[in-house]
Amino acid sequence: MTVTLRVEATATAGGLVLRPWLPDDAETVIEAYSDPDIARWTTSPMQTPEDALRWLERQWEDGETGKRLSFAVCEDRLDGGYGTLLCNISLKWNDDSREIGEVGYWTLAHARGQGVAPRALEALSTWAFDAFAGDGLRRLELLHQVDNLASCRVAEKTGYRLDRILPAYPPYPRDGHVHVRDAG
Repeated sequence: MTVTLRVEATATAGGLVLRPWLPDDAETVIEAYSDPDIARWTTSPMQTPEDALRWLERQWEDGETGKRLSFAVCEDRLDGGYGTLLCNISLKWNDDSREIGEVGYWTLAHARGQGVAPRALEALSTWAFDAFAGDGLRRLELLHQVDNLASCRVAEKTGYRLDRILPAYPPYPRDGHVHVRDAG
């Protein structure tokens, strides 16, 4: 499934485009996973162009099967093109049912503190509830480790309420939060 979503500009922030990942994004993927603030929360080392290409191929394959839809979030240029890559955001299904989806994201260092993640998450969530209503989507979940305060703020800003605490489970060394947003 190939989807591109646009987020309108506001008085204080430019527009965003949520687009499929492209082969030219490999260097930015390496940059993202080299950032200590992203690497701290992930379990996949990313150091070489081959690592990045494998990551991109996984995004494309999962998109084709519908298991996971992953988007590169970029600045929306006035000419309709794509500007600087800012963020990754995804929607995945943990089983064959489409009743509950899981969202996740990371934001590049140069884009943090600009409201990119909340705006992209809002766009993805709104689109998902509309696009998968016929499949029975009733809830989206957002998981993060308890000490990831930035993710907690993004969840709260976009209407994801804290639902429960998950106990630490390898490879995650700390307890986690599960935030949820229900359809409607």
